[in-house]
Parts: sequence; structure tokens; C-alpha cells
Amino acid sequence: MKKGKKEKPGKGKAENSTAEKLTRKAYETELARLHGELVQLQQWVVHKGLKVCIVFEGRDGAGKGGTIKAITERVSPRIFRVVALPAPTEREQSQMYAQRYLPHLPAAGEIVIFDRSWYNRAGVERVMGFCTEEQAKRFLGVVPAFEKMVLESGIILLKYWLEVSPEEQTRRLTARIDDPRKVWKLSPMDLKSYDRWDDYTRARDEMFTATDTPWAPWYVVRSDDKKRARLNTITHLLRAIPHKELKQDKVVLPKRKIGKSYQDIEYPFKYIPEKF
Repeated sequence: MKKGKKEKPGKGKAENSTAEKLTRKAYETELARLHGELVQLQQWVVHKGLKVCIVFEGRDGAGKGGTIKAITERVSPRIFRVVALPAPTEREQSQMYAQRYLPHLPAAGEIVIFDRSWYNRAGVERVMGFCTEEQAKRFLGVVPAFEKMVLESGIILLKYWLEVSPEEQTRRLTARIDDPRKVWKLSPMDLKSYDRWDDYTRARDEMFTATDTPWAPWYVVRSDDKKRARLNTITHLLRAIPHKELKQDKVVLPKRKIGKSYQDIEYPFKYIPEKF
């Protein structure tokens, strides 16, 4: 994100809302293509020993989880590691703030995705009173230097902010209430923070002002349209990490002989009921 005049997050939503609806078939076709390129990226990262760290932030219901799932559903979890830390323990609360995140940073040949990150201090902790205002301001003052050290260690750092409108956030949170597949996403913290929209906006703006640096810029994703947000994010991160397709030897299954060297026994296997 270039310095100078910036478009405020949330501006331009009308362009998205009037865009032609993306069909599921078109979405799945494009996502399949991008998945193939993500596999190429995975192989390149391992081949070159790259270290990649991707941070996802945004309000509750902005679509972070769905975007991360779209990125990771066709790649190896041993290479694409997702980190979603729970609330800090009493011991972790006594540590240096960034200490609990350091062990999760990538080693060579890894891509680590943070579903919320050290920026909790600039967002939910600050808004909900889990840290003091002094602690939040101190964090904003030191995090650019921290991220510069991360980059100087050879880590590629990408930071994405998913921007959702208040109307769409309300629709998504409401949809979670009666859906047994989604109700677990609606935490007590979501309910407490729901009426803090302006407080979160102020916290976001101060976070951007302090941490949107030339060496670690924030990239904003308009996420009211989930499908487009996922495709746009994957496309961006693939372009942000230069990679090439590695030549692969054609895979040929070897011949095998079944029942020649061993005959399976008559064992009373306990098969599960087949209701479908």
C-alpha cells in the first residue's frame, strides 16, 4: 500500500455491491485454478527454503476463517500451518507481549497463516479493555521495528485486513445464531463487541496510521462478497510471492500383486452401520 493519499477502508463498497453476482460454478472453476497455483507455490517454497508469514485481521464476521480455508484446503498442512491462538494463559500474560507469537513464525520451507495475530493488542484487546491504553500505544510504537526484524530474518510478511460493512456483518452474525454449523463461531466476545463499531473503526485507523509501513504494508480486502474476496486475496498473495512451476517427473503407479505373498484372514471386522 503506497503512502500518500489513501482510500479509506470501506470506501468503494458500492462498486462491489453492483457487480454482477459471481455464480458458484464460476467461483469453483477459478478457485480450482488458483488451488493448482497454490500447490506450485507450496513446492517452490519448499524447494527454495522460503519462510512466509501471512497475517489476517478484520472485524468479527469479516470472512477471515473462510478465506484461510479457501487458501489451505488443497495444500499440505505441514507446509501451510494455520495459527489461531486462544486467549493467553496467566503465564503468557506475564511474558513480553510478542513472546507467545515468536515460536509460531515460519522456518525454512513453511508458510504460516495467522488467524488474528500480534495485532490483537491494537484491536480487540484495546477496544474491550484487556490491555491499558498505554500498553496499546506502546505496542503501536514498537511493532514497525518488530516487523522490520522479522523481515530482516528472511521472512516474507504479508498483512491482510478484511473490511466488511456493518450491514453485512449483522447479516453474517445473525445467520450464525440458528445454524448448527456456524453457532460455534458466535462467541460471547462477538456479542460484547457488536455495539463497538465506532471503537473498532478508531482502533483500525490508528493501527493503520502507525503500522502501514513501506516495509510491511497493509493490504485491504473488500469482503462483503465472500467469493470475490477469497479469489482476490489468493490472487494477490500468489503475485506477492514470486515463484515458478517446478518440473515434475510423471507419476506412474508401480505394478503390484495382491494375494500372492499373503492371504488376509477371516476376521470379524466391526464395520460401522451403513445408513447412506
